[in-house]
Parts: sequence; C-alpha cells; structure tokens
Amino acid sequence: MYELKQHKTWFDEECSGFLEQKKQAKVRWLQDSSQRKVDNLKSVRREASRQFRKKMEENLKAKIDELETNIKIDNIRDLYRGINDFTKGYQPRYNIVKDEKGDLVTDCHSILAVWMNHFSQLLNVYVLNVVRQREIHTAERLVPEPSAFEVEMAIEKLKKKVLIKF
Repeated sequence: MYELKQHKTWFDEECSGFLEQKKQAKVRWLQDSSQRKVDNLKSVRREASRQFRKKMEENLKAKIDELETNIKIDNIRDLYRGINDFTKGYQPRYNIVKDEKGDLVTDCHSILAVWMNHFSQLLNVYVLNVVRQREIHTAERLVPEPSAFEVEMAIEKLKKKVLIKF
C-alpha cells in the first residue's frame, strides 16, 4: 500500500547485501550453535558494521563537500537547507488523526474519511449564507449624494492647494 521512504541516503544495495549476510549467518548459528558458527556470525557482524560506518562517513564527506561548493558559488539557499538538514536530523511523520469522538485513527481510508468530513463541514456552509442575505435590508445609500455647490467648493480647494505647492 505505502512505499517506504528511505531516510538513510548512504544505505544502498551493497549495504543490503551485508544485511542479508548477517541474517544468513544468524540463521546458520541458530540451527547449529557451534563455536565455528558463533565466530562466523561475529566476523560477519563486525564486517557489516565496518562497511556501514564507511558508507556513513563517505556520505557525510559528500554532504560537507556539497556545502563547501555552495559557499564558494554563493548558493546561500542550498547552503542553509543543507545546514538545516544537519541540525534538524531525521524527524518521523505520524499518520494518526483524531476523529470527532477523540479516538485515534491510523487506517489510511479512515484518515481520508475523517479529513473529508472535516473539510466538508468547514467549507460547505449553507446556513450562514441565508443569515447574511437576511441582514441586508435595504439598498439605500448611507451617505447622501453631494450637491453641485459642494462639488464646486471641493474643486476650488484643490485648485488652491495645487497653486500653493508650486
């Protein structure tokens, strides 16, 4: 249903191979717990951990090099984004929503139903439109129209102000 996101950029097919080797060594050890199988499991774990650390260090070095090139070419936006990635780190997202009763909902279809219900109640408001139409009683003007004399006086004042400023 969901495709899992890969949060560790350094983890690749080679790392998956080391994980698979660890699993196989553990299965062999569980089937036969001889000292030779224990030593094999320890050495496979040690090698996998060594390779994982190497990959993480290479990834960190690549990120630092990228930040340095952003500094050199004055790409400030990507520089600050990269720095924020370092400072914030990984922050998991939770797919949990509370329904109208206050219960937690984790199923994706139920979550969609909760959001659909929420926004339909929020955006489909019919009662307020009826109330707003009833509040408008008349189309009469609140301010009376100016008389011809008032318009002439306003124009005269504008002419005087323009002459004074120049």
